[in-house]
Amino acid sequence: MSADESMGERLKRFQARLEPVFTRILLMTIFFVGVTAQFVKPVGDALEGKAYLGGALLSLVGYVLYDAVKDLAASHRLPARVQVQSRELGRFVSEAFQDRKVEIRFLGYTGETLYHELHARLEGLLVDPGHTRSVSIRVLIPDFRQPMTVPSRVGSDGAPLDDPDFRKRLERQCQEYEQELSAIAERLTREGPVTVECEYRLYPGIPRDKICLFNQKQVLHGLYNVAARTVPRSPDPAFYDPRGYSTDLSVWAREGNDDAKAVVATWNKHLDDLWSLAALPHWRRGAAA
Repeated sequence: MSADESMGERLKRFQARLEPVFTRILLMTIFFVGVTAQFVKPVGDALEGKAYLGGALLSLVGYVLYDAVKDLAASHRLPARVQVQSRELGRFVSEAFQDRKVEIRFLGYTGETLYHELHARLEGLLVDPGHTRSVSIRVLIPDFRQPMTVPSRVGSDGAPLDDPDFRKRLERQCQEYEQELSAIAERLTREGPVTVECEYRLYPGIPRDKICLFNQKQVLHGLYNVAARTVPRSPDPAFYDPRGYSTDLSVWAREGNDDAKAVVATWNKHLDDLWSLAALPHWRRGAAA
């Protein structure tokens, strides 16, 4: 149970669990009382009814139909999910680091929001590793060395204009993030007891999806506002520059129903496949050679 869960939410969940139990008990009680009243005269006289058996059978039919309707509703229930904002990523990172084996996968733009949360959490392991014994971080970012429509400079007519200098600036930013996280990872691995791996790879195309996977159990998915523009300072130009910090994310949990489990499994496989096809960034290619 989450510490952030309100008492009202707990009561609603408790009430939802009790409702079908009470309904079944009520229907079965009506059935048994009706049958008893049909064959035990004092009970029948006390109830002052005449159609006891018919009423009892009707309640039994209701009981069976109730179960059938509940099963039908469950089979068509939408996957359990909630929506959060990207600024809430810290909560999910902290929850992930409560496990002994931590696996975090990301696909998006620069990963700036996630970087700050990971940096703080990894530094915390240097002081108190807690239960964590291994950490694996994989980050997929766009290949900023390729011409792009987003990010890009906003033309006079609103058309996107590829801007190599802007792309290089974003690439340097991601390089700094990866090197900072890798430096902490190497120190943690060297000093123990936590083994940490951190790696960045590149995917082709524009940053459209923002995906975070935590310990293969939770997936957060949202869409960047690809038409978002920076507010320039004169005489600087405006850029199409998605702001991931304001992206809304849908949360799917493996602990949900069968549909939610399928969604999480699909995203896990998709990111694993993308990772296997992704290229190393140029600052890693020399080290890998």
